[in-house]
Amino acid sequence: MAENQNSENQNNENQSRTADVNAPGGVMTAEVGVITGELTLRTELAGGQVVLHCQYKEADEWYKVADGTATLKDPADLDAVHALYVALLHRPE
Repeated sequence: MAENQNSENQNNENQSRTADVNAPGGVMTAEVGVITGELTLRTELAGGQVVLHCQYKEADEWYKVADGTATLKDPADLDAVHALYVALLHRPE
């Protein structure tokens, strides 16, 4: 499975999680359309909103995942939401 890397800020409302995923079917982004292959997924929580971003693994540019936002009632649920997104996207061949 993908490797999870956590980075938390002091403020419980501003957190992020990252994981490397292999998404052969691709991920639709708002900026450039579909990107495929080895990617890094970042799940961010800010102000009660979860926002998904992805990038080609080890690239500098991050792209917003199309329709990749949701409201999260409890910041403690970020790990579960991130794990769900990772499981949906990580499909090694």
